[in-house]
Amino acid sequence: MKRRDWLIGAVAGAVLAAGGITAAVASDSSGSSDADGSGDAPSTSSADAGFARDMAVHHQQAVEMSYVIRDRTGNKEIRRLAYDIAQTQANQRGMMLGWLDLWDLPKVPPGEPMEWMDMTGVPSAGDGSLMPGMATNAQMKRLGELNGKQAEIFYLKLMTAHHKGGIHMAQGCVERCDVPVERRLAQGMVESQESEVKLMADLLKARGAKP
Repeated sequence: MKRRDWLIGAVAGAVLAAGGITAAVASDSSGSSDADGSGDAPSTSSADAGFARDMAVHHQQAVEMSYVIRDRTGNKEIRRLAYDIAQTQANQRGMMLGWLDLWDLPKVPPGEPMEWMDMTGVPSAGDGSLMPGMATNAQMKRLGELNGKQAEIFYLKLMTAHHKGGIHMAQGCVERCDVPVERRLAQGMVESQESEVKLMADLLKARGAKP
């Protein structure tokens, strides 16, 4: 599959997901975002809004990394993993941006990223990294310069760290978000990314590397 076709597929999936999110939320009769069941939209400082904003940004980098590795390796297993991650996270990103539109909330956080959740015990983001788990600017640049096995190993290490940061954030939503459909999406992220972390550990081991 050519890169252009691959990119079009990912973007189209995100657009479709965003377009259908209103129906998904509306069909959830328990989708009230507040405790008294009035159905008011979440506030801009809520966990629901914070998760949607921050995870949309987090996902965007995973999509970008996956596009990069696709052109840096010919290994079918790595390319398949990258394609799956790009498709899944582009779709989910579209859903979260769709929620923010539905709630009429800004897509830019009013304060620092991840203020809506408990960051106790979570390593701080490094220089050039917006949130824990995200690659730095220097790491993204290096990924784009490597080829073959070196690129595969670096991608797997970056994506493992990225997923671990994403899992922590998604678990935060499971514990704090009020909108049921959003909590279910977050729980699905936890489960799927934990599975992919295990897969990437096996792929790294096969290449003589550690996470």
